[in-house]
Amino acid sequence: MYGIHGDNDNAPDHIPKYGANGGLVPAARTGQFMQTYSGRKFWPLDPRAEDVCIQDIAHSLSMQCRYAGHCQQFYSVAEHSVLIAQWLLVQGHGAEVALCGLLHDATEAFLVDLPRPVKADMPRYKQAEIRLWRVIADAFDLPEEVPAIVHEADDRILADEIAQNMRWMPWHDEHKNPLGIELQFWTPEASEEQFLRTYGNLVMAREWAA
Repeated sequence: MYGIHGDNDNAPDHIPKYGANGGLVPAARTGQFMQTYSGRKFWPLDPRAEDVCIQDIAHSLSMQCRYAGHCQQFYSVAEHSVLIAQWLLVQGHGAEVALCGLLHDATEAFLVDLPRPVKADMPRYKQAEIRLWRVIADAFDLPEEVPAIVHEADDRILADEIAQNMRWMPWHDEHKNPLGIELQFWTPEASEEQFLRTYGNLVMAREWAA
């Protein structure tokens, strides 16, 4: 699976790459590349499924704090993702939907997240996010459209996160339908480990169900 290995287009520059006609071709890409945690090159504005690596996603999301850091304790995007995936499983939505839940913020590993008020006014960012999600979905054999229940869980978990990790403000009253989960406040190391363990379990469960 591309998402597990992700080595196909990341060979060292001295190793030649071949085009469809068997001839040598330059590895032309749009925009600039970034170096990922695993040492791969990744073009966030010209992504390819073969470049996607689950270890890169897990590590990056474990190091990123939700709410641009405007919370009382460090709470990673990786933990947020694991909690959603676990809730979806408990609710009986199956391994594939739970895997969508685990990876619903995977684009943030390469684009970083923007606060909602900023993202709403950044159409080019949103376009890049949609394009990247489709590539990630291809890498992990997931649907191009994130299931509605994942979006619902992502919205409802705000109530849990606000109640447990932010100073209460009057506008929090609009979030009245929590998932009922308890934040764990894992360290980045623990978040990464839990993310990868959950990923492995979900992939295995999906294969069993196939």
